[in-house]
Amino acid sequence: MSAEPVARPAAPADEPARLLVDGTEVARYMLEPALDARHGPRPYLHPVRTLGGTVVTDALPADHVWHLGASLAVQDVNGSNLWGGRTYVRDVGYTWRDDHGVIAHTAEIERSPRRYAHDLQWRDRAGGVLLTERRQLTASVVASDVWRLDLDSVLTAPADREVRLGSPATNGRPGGAGYGGFFWRAAADGEPVAFTADAAGEETVNGSTAPWLALTGTGPGGGAYTLVFAGLGRGDRWFVRTGMYPGVCVAFAFDRPAVVPAGASRHGRYRVWLADGTLDRDGVAALGASAP
Repeated sequence: MSAEPVARPAAPADEPARLLVDGTEVARYMLEPALDARHGPRPYLHPVRTLGGTVVTDALPADHVWHLGASLAVQDVNGSNLWGGRTYVRDVGYTWRDDHGVIAHTAEIERSPRRYAHDLQWRDRAGGVLLTERRQLTASVVASDVWRLDLDSVLTAPADREVRLGSPATNGRPGGAGYGGFFWRAAADGEPVAFTADAAGEETVNGSTAPWLALTGTGPGGGAYTLVFAGLGRGDRWFVRTGMYPGVCVAFAFDRPAVVPAGASRHGRYRVWLADGTLDRDGVAALGASAP
């Protein structure tokens, strides 16, 4: 990303950014969705499509209304819920609390057919700024039936205090529920299949640190697809669900809190290859998904 480009005023809420590959819209980025505070309002990508037109994201699903396509969200940011839904409380369980914040789009940096960049604030329920962020999304063609989404993020803590990022798991929930980070709620007709270079199945890949993770499934319209995720940072793990719902997350706090020191930044680069059809391990390797 550019060092210090000049920010422009925030785009209107009714003007989502659109990412195009060779003139075809492949993703729509909602900047300021009008959502109930309990749903974790934040910018999100939906619908996201393969080059063949298969929709591979889901938003506002009945089972977890706060799942919003592909987005960045954390359930516990210094005690504020920026994920949506109930908060997991140690020794109590999931509880509705008046602790929902918002991740707000504040300024547009760049808008072009293949790239969108902007500034954001992660705020608590009173509007206090927990973190600031600069984010860039880029779409690029890989092959006639594959494109890649790159999401670069720099989260910065206030100069006077550190910021703790937590999850239901770090707050006491058992069962590998360490979600929170870059999360992709997939759209699938039936249960998809998740695998890495050396493991397969939800129970095996959840919590892993493999350099890439693939999800193969069938979209609501019947099109087969493969999503390949990469971008774990230091301390990150994969959070994966295929049985209860289809979802993949670069989890920041899978089993222990992640801390952004006062005045410091957390850098992330998340990549997703979106392919039509069902790829096996050799097919994923051919994409170069393990490349930096």
